[in-house]
Amino acid sequence: MATEVVMPKLSPTMEEGQLARWLKKEGDKVSMGEPLAEIDTDKATMEMQALSNGVLRKILVQEGESAPLGQPIAIVGEPDEDISALLEKSKGKTAPAPAAKAQEAVATTAPETKPSRPAPAVSPDGKQPGAAAAGGRMLVSPIAARMAADAGVRLDSLRGSGPGGRIVKRDIEAAITDKQRPAAAAPRLRALTAPQPGEKGAVYGPSAYRDEPATEMRRTIARRLVTSLGPVPHFFLTSEIDMERAADMRASLNELYPDLKLSINDIIIKVTAAALMQHPQVNASFQDKTIRYYEHADIGVAVATENGLITPVVRAADVKSLSDIAAEIRELAGRARARKLQPEEYTGATFSISNLGMFGIDEFTAVINPPEGAILAIGAMTPKPLARDGNVVIRRTMRVTMSCDHRVVDGATGAQFLQTFKQILENPIYLFLG
Repeated sequence: MATEVVMPKLSPTMEEGQLARWLKKEGDKVSMGEPLAEIDTDKATMEMQALSNGVLRKILVQEGESAPLGQPIAIVGEPDEDISALLEKSKGKTAPAPAAKAQEAVATTAPETKPSRPAPAVSPDGKQPGAAAAGGRMLVSPIAARMAADAGVRLDSLRGSGPGGRIVKRDIEAAITDKQRPAAAAPRLRALTAPQPGEKGAVYGPSAYRDEPATEMRRTIARRLVTSLGPVPHFFLTSEIDMERAADMRASLNELYPDLKLSINDIIIKVTAAALMQHPQVNASFQDKTIRYYEHADIGVAVATENGLITPVVRAADVKSLSDIAAEIRELAGRARARKLQPEEYTGATFSISNLGMFGIDEFTAVINPPEGAILAIGAMTPKPLARDGNVVIRRTMRVTMSCDHRVVDGATGAQFLQTFKQILENPIYLFLG
C-alpha cells in the first residue's frame, strides 16, 4: 500500500527541514530502515530513513527546498500501484516553505527589461549569467552554494537550470567538469553595449545582488535570539584577568606532552566548571514556576561553522581532566563543522562559553541561550602594562564579560562567580588540588 513520506523531526528544536540530497531516485527500490535522503536541520545534516518497503514512486520536495515538519515530501508504494489519490491529497499539503515562497516572489516580481540598464555580460558559451536570469537577482539552492564555495566556482558565471533560473546542484557539477577541461583558446566574449565600470562615460546603477535561502541553522538562530534578548532580562559583568600563569602552565604542559595540544579555551572550560561547582546558583536555569539547579557542569562551547553558530556540549566538565576536555572539544568541534553532531551533543548545556579572542576581539557581550542562566564571552589575551608591587610590568591579560539572566542570577551572585573564576584562572594550580 502506497504511503506518504513526511518531513521527520530529526532534532529537538527543528521546525522545518531542507532537502540536502536524495539518496534514491524515482523508481528505485527502498527498504525499511534504509537511508532515503539527507536533511539539513537547524544544527546538522542528518540521514532520513525509509519507514516502509517498496519503490520511491514520487519525489514531492526537491533538493534545496524546505518543508515544515509533517509535510509530505515523497510517496513510496508498489511499482504498478495507483498513487493518484495520494498525489491529489498531497497537493494541498505541499505549500512552499517560507524560503521557497521568497524565491518565487523574487522570480515573479523581477522586472523583465530595463532599457536604461547595461546588457549583462555573457559567459564563454554565450549564456547569460545566473544573476541576469532574474533581473539582477541570483537564485541559488543551499547545496549548490556550498558546492560552489568548496570547488571555487563563481556563481555569477553560471546560468541556472532550475525553476526561475535557479542555480542547482547539477549546474555546479557541470561547472566543475568544465573547470577540469583544458582551457579553450577562444577569447572571452564581452558585452559592448555599455561602457565598462571605470571607463569614461560609465553609468552606475543600483548594485546587482543575489538572494540565497537561509539555512535551517541560520533561521533557528534568528528565532532563538529573538526569544532570548527580548524576554530574558540580561545584565552584564566584566572583569580583567591576569593570564600570565595560565599561559605559562599551558606552554609547560604542551612541552611535556606534545600530543596534548592544550588550548587556553580548554583551561577556561575547566576553570568555568570548577567555579560553577562553587556557585551552584549560576549553574541553573529558569523553568517558569521553578528554578532548576544542575549537579554537573555541562558546558556548551560556541563553534563557528559556515552555516552559523553551534554549541557542542562537554558533559560533566567538572569531573573531567584537562586532557579529557582538550581531546573531547577537538573531536566535537570537528564534527560540528562537518555537521555530524547528534542532537544530544549540542543541546542541554547548563552554561555556555563564547570565545572570540582568536579573532582579535578584546571584549564583547554574548546573548544567553535559553533556558541557560548565563554565558561567558571571552576576549583576546594580549600583553599590557600593569602595576605590580609599585612597579610597571608587562602581563598578558584577558577581558571576560558574563551575561546573566536576572530571573536566575542576581548581581552579587554573578559577581561572586566571576571573582572565583578570576581567582582560579590567575592561580591555575588550584585545578590540580581537587
